[in-house]
Amino acid sequence: MEHTADVLIEARGSSLCEAFEVAALATYEVMTDTSTVEPKIKVEIEVEGLDLFNLLYRWIEELIAYTDSQRLVFSKFKVKEIELGQDYARLKAEVWGEEFNLERHPSRTVVKAMTYAQMSMREESGCWTIRFVVDI
Repeated sequence: MEHTADVLIEARGSSLCEAFEVAALATYEVMTDTSTVEPKIKVEIEVEGLDLFNLLYRWIEELIAYTDSQRLVFSKFKVKEIELGQDYARLKAEVWGEEFNLERHPSRTVVKAMTYAQMSMREESGCWTIRFVVDI
């Protein structure tokens, strides 16, 4: 979505897990054309947060950390579980991708970090909608 600074992402899913998957895919679409990324490397991800908003923040930040430290870009996401407690939230997922290769993966915009700016989540009529801004 258009935003005056950085990039505003909106993701939708028929479940909260699916909306988190789409949020991750949309983040990588900012970086490259995910249709060119082959699911060669599988990474298991577990993150915890204080609440659902912090969990989304930690999820996207963890993915960005793999890109920054190991040059991995992802194209397939499977959130297996989101567990919500009174004072915690936990996510377990598997993601697939490969090392970034400029010859095969078009370089779009570098996503530097996740933010809490304009973050929102809502469930309406069986559809989850998530919005957030990433720093570019």
